Amino acid sequence: MNQIKFKSNVVILCDGAFPEHPIPLSYLKNAEQIICCDAAADKLIEHGMTPAYIVGDMDSVSEKTKSDFADRIVSSTDQETNDQTKAVDFVSKRGFKSVVILGATGKREDHTIGNISLLLDYASKLDVVSISNSGYFQPVLKSQKFDSFKGQQVSIFSIGNPTPVTSQNLKYPLNNTTLNSWWMGTLNECLSNTFSLEFSNGRFIVFQKFDV
Repeated sequence: MNQIKFKSNVVILCDGAFPEHPIPLSYLKNAEQIICCDAAADKLIEHGMTPAYIVGDMDSVSEKTKSDFADRIVSSTDQETNDQTKAVDFVSKRGFKSVVILGATGKREDHTIGNISLLLDYASKLDVVSISNSGYFQPVLKSQKFDSFKGQQVSIFSIGNPTPVTSQNLKYPLNNTTLNSWWMGTLNECLSNTFSLEFSNGRFIVFQKFDV
């Protein structure tokens, strides 16, 4: 089972599918602070853990949780951002430089797409990765080498203005290829223990699947 070489003691737990895979669970269990998005606090408490803060518009968290943890609620009714973004802003303003997002996927598909696309906005504030029960998403704003393993399934999404990109160590190579549609960079495969992407002025989200 591959590990993610991403270090952060701060976790944002969204109200999607609760972590089940050992890797996201390890981040959750080892976190020094868990910031819950609204009703995610109820799930966390059900699993025997305690939120450091509960951030959001408080429209779905239980009244009991709001009462029991009134001293750590950060309420915001701003409808121009979602709860995940409110939590990221809260973490950033507290001076943290990195964060792991869990539970951002697994329920409504529109929420999933929105949450993942927002990673690129967060990347200007802090280092961030979003981990699901099947793999992990990271925003990529410059040419980069990625830790991987032979056979790892990889998908690359170009967001915004399409930018030509060249890959190394992928089964289906990109050679100054413009990914004009989201499907075009999906279902690739790493051929070694690393792969790389080279581009100028692009905005990509890379998904790497767990091996089990």
